[in-house]
Amino acid sequence: MKKIATFISIISHPLLVLTYTLLLMIASNPFAFGVRQMTDKRGILLLISVFTTSFMIPALGILLMKPLGLIQSLKMENKQDRIGPFIICGVFYLWLFQNFRTGVVPPLFANFSLAVTIGLFLAFLVNLFARISLHAVGMGALALMVLMVAFSWPGHLLDLGFVQLSLTAVLAFIIIIAGLVGYSRLYLGVHKLPDIWQGYAIGAFSVLITGLFMPY
Repeated sequence: MKKIATFISIISHPLLVLTYTLLLMIASNPFAFGVRQMTDKRGILLLISVFTTSFMIPALGILLMKPLGLIQSLKMENKQDRIGPFIICGVFYLWLFQNFRTGVVPPLFANFSLAVTIGLFLAFLVNLFARISLHAVGMGALALMVLMVAFSWPGHLLDLGFVQLSLTAVLAFIIIIAGLVGYSRLYLGVHKLPDIWQGYAIGAFSVLITGLFMPY
């Protein structure tokens, strides 16, 4: 059970949320991204760019902080260890949003990159007082974003090639996954229940704010 919980925690890493969302949106509405299907060259290059900027580079920066003595552990078990990584990730996510505003991607995805940035900075503030679950922040943001995609692109299906799923079914699946992620963090003993609920709330709130005040 511990191995399963660890595996779920790894694949649901908060830095992967932006890439997962892009995959979902391209698979459900590729024409909004200027491609006919997800495997087109433009789509693949966009996925690589987002994955590199939102995951690879921030992860590398965090890894380098350990030998430099800027953090005590890569697990970031204390609140102080999280400050540097928060700043690194926030800078790169804000940079992504600034680039996406030029129309490279649909406004819906551009605004989600802003929502993720807002979520990071809100989590940074909460981290000063409590050890909030960043996995839960990511899952809360992802779940609400899928809900917004379902309402913004009615009738669209998630086309995986071998199967097509309604976005409502995808939303139900994401909610189940979000619950499993929260349970896994509790099972591994890295968070308490309030940390999980605070994370879900902040992630969802960040997406809701951009949905209310940013044009789609």
